[in-house]
Amino acid sequence: MIRLAVLLSVLWLAAPALAADPSEMLKDPALEKRAHTLGKELRCLVCQSESIEDSNADLAKDLRIIVREQIGKGASDEQVKKFVVDRYGDYVLLNPPFKGATLVLWLGPFGLLAVSLVAAWAFFRRRAKGQAPAGSAPLSDAEKRRLEALLKDGK
Repeated sequence: MIRLAVLLSVLWLAAPALAADPSEMLKDPALEKRAHTLGKELRCLVCQSESIEDSNADLAKDLRIIVREQIGKGASDEQVKKFVVDRYGDYVLLNPPFKGATLVLWLGPFGLLAVSLVAAWAFFRRRAKGQAPAGSAPLSDAEKRRLEALLKDGK
């Protein structure tokens, strides 16, 4: 039983390593480490929440190969990132830069939070004053009597 638990835990820890195919890896360990580090910074455009190093998608495999080819040609980390971003846009970066084109990515959540807080504040303020929501009218006397009759019949 203990052997099974150890085997399962080793397999679980090794699962992310299974994404990269050994045939993709560079022979130089230092270059491979650079490629792996860069791959952790690039988003799989299919999975969207995983890096290309952790994804088994075909596009992630293609991106891993591109990164390793660029590193093999002597490109710096920044040159490799620029090459990939030029092809796929800033979205491919797991940590996109703060610039005009990505302003919505960075500030959008705060804007949505602010709008939500203002809407909640207005809702509860109106409710505390006892005002009906916009577009609704108070019940007429006939409607009140009908409602009371329906409630009595329902009991």
